[in-house]
Amino acid sequence: MKKHFLFTSVPAFGHVNPTLALVTELLDRGHRVTYAVGTDAIEPVRATGAEVIELPTKIPEVGGRGQHFTPERMRTMAEFFVDDVRKCLPVLLAHFSDAPPDAVCSDGMTTYGRMLAEKLGIPAIALVPNFAGNEKFDLRTAVMAEHAQAVGFPPPEALHQLESELSELGAEFGVEAPSFIGGAPAALNLVFLPEEFQLEHETFDERFRFIGPLLGDRANEPYSPADPQRPLLFISLGTAFNERPEFYRLCIEAFADGPWQVAMSVGSRIDLADIGEIPPTFDVRRSFPQPAVLRHAEAFVSHAGMNSTMESLHAGVPLIAVPQMPEQSANAARAEELGLGTALDSETVTAAELREAVDRVAVDPSVRTNLARLRDVVRSSGGAPAGADAIEAFVG
Repeated sequence: MKKHFLFTSVPAFGHVNPTLALVTELLDRGHRVTYAVGTDAIEPVRATGAEVIELPTKIPEVGGRGQHFTPERMRTMAEFFVDDVRKCLPVLLAHFSDAPPDAVCSDGMTTYGRMLAEKLGIPAIALVPNFAGNEKFDLRTAVMAEHAQAVGFPPPEALHQLESELSELGAEFGVEAPSFIGGAPAALNLVFLPEEFQLEHETFDERFRFIGPLLGDRANEPYSPADPQRPLLFISLGTAFNERPEFYRLCIEAFADGPWQVAMSVGSRIDLADIGEIPPTFDVRRSFPQPAVLRHAEAFVSHAGMNSTMESLHAGVPLIAVPQMPEQSANAARAEELGLGTALDSETVTAAELREAVDRVAVDPSVRTNLARLRDVVRSSGGAPAGADAIEAFVG
């Protein structure tokens, strides 16, 4: 029997992109899919053919460097998450109270997705584009405290205040607001990474399906290096914390001479003039079709967002991580632990250190061996078909 599924996500590409292939798979199987998301991510969602509900969600600008969660930044984000529930949940209730979907598939940052499911009495499925958490493995205390305390993760009291406000808001709507980070997992959790990459993966049970990264049509986008005779280095700090003209200048200093041709993504928020003169071996753009570039790359200097980390593993490309925020530091530490590359401090790294790390990691035979093995694991994790199978079996 064909079903109707509602997807919710914050309008951030690191959260939306991993879901698109799953949406397409469900549509191809004849199901109806509605996707509720803010305007910044509507176009790639609409391209899948899903029905779209535009939500009044816009992630606030909190600065481009990302590393330190100041009280002001934490207050801004806390106000956003509480306000987001207050604005979005009534919109969804107006759409679905009389004709509920068969299940809600929601990103962990859209707490109103699970709140809506509880209010309507329908199943909730968690979409997890980062490390998952369970009753034995607390994402907040285990991952962030261990890997990212040194770079300023929000103090526990700030997170407790956020969750207290969300709880009070849930009471207003007559539901229980799920924990923003950590807390009880859903009955079905689709995790967009292979089980082996998950921290403490042995503690996770059948409620968690580690289906790996879902590249979908993005894997087929065209890209050709300018000079096929030179090895290609891809540099990107992602789409969120990327306002780092001084880092891009450092990359130019590191790789202006030598064997590398460089594809460097600099995002939409900086003035290209701030980067300075661009060498002829550099292709600098606001954005690239990342999976397509990684098909050709010999090394990847990355912020180590989970989406980028998984796409790097899918392509078998060594990772030189320069994390910009605590979550990325955790991803970088895990990749380094598994022998898939190395992690550097983006605040203190020099041009010479960056170049040495890229040159060393790109030819390290042990890194190549580990990548080849993890690439096979990633590509055999099931992907969108496994996710759709799990959803269909869960909903019945």
